[in-house]
This record gives sequence, C-alpha cells and structure tokens, in this order.
Amino acid sequence: MTKTTDDNFNVAFLVYQHVLATSLTLPIEMLKAGEAFAKQQSNSYRKLNIELVGKDMAAVESRAGIYIVPDSTVTQAQLPDVIIAPSLWRNPRPVLRNSESQINWLNQSWQQGATIVGVGTGVCFLAQSGLLNNHPATTHWHYFEQFKRDYPLVELKPDFFITQSLRIYCAASLNAQADIIVHLIEQVYGVAAAQHVERNFSHEIRKPYEEQRYLEGAADRHPDELIAQIQFWMKHNLTSTLTLVEISQQFGISQRSLTRRFKVATNTSATKYWQRLRLETVKELLGSSNLSIQEIALAVGYQDQGHITRLFKRQLGTSPSEYRVMVRKKLFSEQ
Repeated sequence: MTKTTDDNFNVAFLVYQHVLATSLTLPIEMLKAGEAFAKQQSNSYRKLNIELVGKDMAAVESRAGIYIVPDSTVTQAQLPDVIIAPSLWRNPRPVLRNSESQINWLNQSWQQGATIVGVGTGVCFLAQSGLLNNHPATTHWHYFEQFKRDYPLVELKPDFFITQSLRIYCAASLNAQADIIVHLIEQVYGVAAAQHVERNFSHEIRKPYEEQRYLEGAADRHPDELIAQIQFWMKHNLTSTLTLVEISQQFGISQRSLTRRFKVATNTSATKYWQRLRLETVKELLGSSNLSIQEIALAVGYQDQGHITRLFKRQLGTSPSEYRVMVRKKLFSEQ
C-alpha cells in the first residue's frame, strides 16, 4: 500500500444511501482493535485515521435505518492509503446513478496510489469507475447475473469470495471483507495484531487469506506444475511421516531442486508450508470437533500433543485448549 505524506494509516469509507451498516462498522471496529494491539506492543505504531466520505455532507440512511453523517466530501478528503466501498442492500443501480463524484474520486485516488476494497454490491462502484475492466472481480452471489450484463469487460470470478488485482480487492460477502481486513491489519500492524483481531472477531475457523483469494496473474498461485502437484499431495497426506528427501524421490526430483523450486513458487519453504497446512487443520478440528488434542495431533501426523502445544505457543501465542475456548465461546476482548 502507498503511504500518504504522513506515517499514519488513513482509511476512507464511501457512504451512500442504503449502505449496509455492518459493512461500515465491522471493519472499523476490527481496524481499531488492530491499532490498539499495536499501540500496546510499541510506541512506533501507525496511528489509524478513519474518514467517512460522502458526495456531500448530508446524512445518509443505512439499510438498518441508522443515519450516517460523512466526515468530508470527495472534494475535501485527503488521499487515503485504503478506500473501502461498502455493500448496499439489493439493486445498487439507483445509488450508482447519483454517485458520479464518488465514482470519479475512486478512480482518481487509485491512480494516485490508494488501495481500493469493494464489498458485495459495493464492487459495482469499482466496476462503474472502469478500474475493473479486464481484471478479475467477485460480488454478492445474488447479483452475479446482473453484474455480468452491466459490466461485460470485468472478469467475474463467481467461485471465489475474494479477488485481488494489483491494489484492488473485491469481497463477495461481509465474512470475506473481514478476511481482507485481517490481511490489511497484518500488512500494517503485523502478524500478532492480525491474529489477535481474528481470534476476537471471528468465531468460525477460516482458511488463510492466500488460500481463498483469486490473485490476478497467478496460475493456481504459481506456474510450476510439479510443485503444485507436491502441494496437492501434502494437503492430502498430512499424517505422512515421509521426509523431504523421500518426497523428492517420490516425485523424481532432488531435494535440493525441490527446496529451491518450492521457495521460488510459493515464497515459503516446503517444511513451513506443510507445517502451516497441519496448523490450519488443527485449528479447524479444535473448533469443529470434540476430538482430544492428542487425537488431533495424530490426525495431522504429530505423535504427541506437546508438539502441537509448542507450535501453537510459537505461532499463535496461545495454547490449543485456550484457542478452543476462544473460538467456541466467541470471546471478545475489551481492547
């Protein structure tokens, strides 16, 4: 993301009639939680500035009947790091017809370095601006057919909840929006802050951001077909005790070549990738099953629960038992 002239983290939300209030309030609360965590850890955190940007200063009525007052208009707003176009209720066409100045501001801001996030039918603001022409996008499932008719130059990806193209993100739902926000928090405030926010705001177990998005320019994440085959094998053989040398032999490649090509293709090591797959499976089983921690350890190829406990402490800063309690009780911190 491109910074503005200061070192703050400046996030703008477009506000318009029939906006879904949760599409505004949820990401704002998540961002503030990420900032609070970063502030607690260090004095050198980036201060968060939130700005609600309207076409004028008139209050807009959300779908919930809550009136939202803009902080500024598109002619007054400074260039932010991130602009979020929240979702609307039902057909966005009437709102789009009355939002030309906001649509133009989106385009101009992106040209000057801002990152843009469209949510649900709010993606139509991005499409209307022309920013999505010849690029991938997704939107709310209810609006797929009309979106294809209205924006034939956009590469609609209905099988993905998240798409990413350069500095443009599209989210098909509020849950997908939350995943993008966690991703942005990680970029700005670090992994620990992102994990803190995810644990406190999300009760369901989610796949890592990188595994559920459609990334423009990535052929199944990368073009190395052999490494993709090895990744597929790893996903379906979590309990295997094969070493990297044995896996290399199985696929007719030297360990040295596997290590080098895996790093180039995925930007991580094969060992760390396999460990991450196991960790995500452990998280899912902790939240969705009544298996003991020892049984879960065996299910992902670890011989004892001590290994999982050490891994959780190192990666997530909590124990498996504490994590299970958090995801099941939907705990929210006071921060």
